[in-house]
Amino acid sequence: MAAFDTTRTAYGSTGLFGRIGGLIAAATGALVAWNDARATRKALSALSDRELSDIGLCRGDIEDVAHGKAIF
Repeated sequence: MAAFDTTRTAYGSTGLFGRIGGLIAAATGALVAWNDARATRKALSALSDRELSDIGLCRGDIEDVAHGKAIF
């Protein structure tokens, strides 16, 4: 006779600790992305208009580049 164990959680489901871990991972990822955008924005803002022009950017493109958007 076969037995079916109903006391275990289904594959892929997470308990409370798994959900808390996922929340912490998502918050950490958002913080890292924000910091990367901030550092990129700061570095590009420090360049002169001539230097930005040399790499094909203008001041208005800085925000888009910092967030990883295409500028063409």
